[in-house]
Amino acid sequence: MTAVWPSRYACAPDLGGAHGQYEMRPLAWADREPIRRWRNEQIDVLRQRGPLTQADQDRYYLDVVAPQFGRAEPAQVLVAVEFDGVLIGYGGVVHLAWGDLRGEVSFLTDTGRLDAQTFASDWRAYLAMLVPAARDQIGLHKLTTETYAVRTGLFPLLEEAGFVQEGTLREHHDLDGTWVDSIAHGLLL
Repeated sequence: MTAVWPSRYACAPDLGGAHGQYEMRPLAWADREPIRRWRNEQIDVLRQRGPLTQADQDRYYLDVVAPQFGRAEPAQVLVAVEFDGVLIGYGGVVHLAWGDLRGEVSFLTDTGRLDAQTFASDWRAYLAMLVPAARDQIGLHKLTTETYAVRTGLFPLLEEAGFVQEGTLREHHDLDGTWVDSIAHGLLL
């Protein structure tokens, strides 16, 4: 990349957070390749239809991610999550509806961190950083999630963080030829 990658969001110039050994910061250009790899390895839990190439990822970062930094009301605010200074995941608030001050929580970790204990620890820390940032730094009123019903281990973590199940979208997603429900949760900030 020849231009300087932005480091601050106009809508939340001090975006960041820490929780124990975890830190959250705005997404950086250097994060794109590990994230591409994790997305390709975990396609089954994403709304991604096919593998991403390096060119796809570079184009997405340049055409979609970078412009969001300068917008007062971006469509998404993406963050990187580090553990002891090592990138272990990324996420943020996506599908932002600024008129309603609402957005959807997104989070994906390194594929090597999917054992139940690490997964739970990563999600707890992430929500402990993201929720106050969404409320105090971005200025949102509500966070939502949409999770495939087969990911039952995530529901207790969301509810522990204060999210309330708001509904079921029946047979909402085709997961390898099987229709699965999506479970909606929400958190008033």
